Amino acid sequence: MSKVWLITGCSGGFGKILAEEALRRGDRVVATARDTRSLASLVAQYPETARALDLDVIQPSSIESAVADIETGFGRLDVLVNNAGHGFMGAIEEGAPDEYRPLFEVNVFGLIEVTRAALPLMRRTGAGRIVNLSSGAGIVGMGGHGYYNATKFAVEGISEALAQEVAPFGIRVVIVEPGPFRTDFLGRSIKVAANAIPAYSATGGHARSYRDSNDGRQPGDPHKAVAVMLKAIDSDNPPLHLPLGPRARELARNKLAAFEQDMNVWESVSIATDY
Repeated sequence: MSKVWLITGCSGGFGKILAEEALRRGDRVVATARDTRSLASLVAQYPETARALDLDVIQPSSIESAVADIETGFGRLDVLVNNAGHGFMGAIEEGAPDEYRPLFEVNVFGLIEVTRAALPLMRRTGAGRIVNLSSGAGIVGMGGHGYYNATKFAVEGISEALAQEVAPFGIRVVIVEPGPFRTDFLGRSIKVAANAIPAYSATGGHARSYRDSNDGRQPGDPHKAVAVMLKAIDSDNPPLHLPLGPRARELARNKLAAFEQDMNVWESVSIATDY
C-alpha cells in the first residue's frame, strides 16, 4: 500500500527532495510551504498523488487546516516529516531577541504544533513514522551556533520522549541529524546576528566566515541523504538517531567519547551525593 505523507518546508532542500522521491515511487504526498507557488511544478508532474498546501508552522489555523485536508482527502497519515526550519549564526552575546526568538518559534514550537495536530490521525491509522529533522548541531554545541544548537537540542529531547509515548501505537520516531549537505541552508535559510562583537571574532566569529566560505561547497549529496532517510522510514526497525554523513558521525563519536571521559574522571566524586 502506498504511504500518505505530510512534509513541511518543501520549498527547497531536503523537504522538496523527499517529496519528489516519495512521489516518484508512487506514494501520496501533501507537500507544504508558506508559498505553494514553489511547488507548482511538483503538482503538475504528479497531479493524481501530489497536493500542495499553504502551511506556516507558526500559525495554528494553518496547521489544523492542512491536517483536516489530509483526513478528508486520504483518511490516513503514514509519514510526518517535520522539516521546516532555518538557522541563525552569532555568539550568544551577539544575538538579539528579535533574531533568536523566531528561530525557536519555527524550529521548536512549530514542530511541536504540527506533531500535536497530526498525532490523532496517526494514532487512528495505527502505525507510521514521524521524522524530525535535527542536525549535527543537535548532537554537539559549537561556538557561533548556540541558538541554533539550542533549537536542535530541543528537537532531540522532544523526539526521544515522543518515541516512548507513541511506540504503543505502532508509530516510530526517527531523528535525522545531517552534517553539511549541499542544500540552500547556508543561503536563504540562515541569518547572521547583526551585532558583531570583535571580542568573539576568534570563537563565535568563525560561524560567519563558515557561511561565506561553505555555501554551495558542502560535501554532502542531499539526494543520497534522502535515499538513506527513505530506507530508515521503510525499515521495520528504524533508528531513533540517524546521523547523516561523515561529519555528523564524527561529531557523534567525539561527543560520546568526551562525555564518557568526563564521567570516568569525575565518577567517584559525582556519584557520592546520596543521603
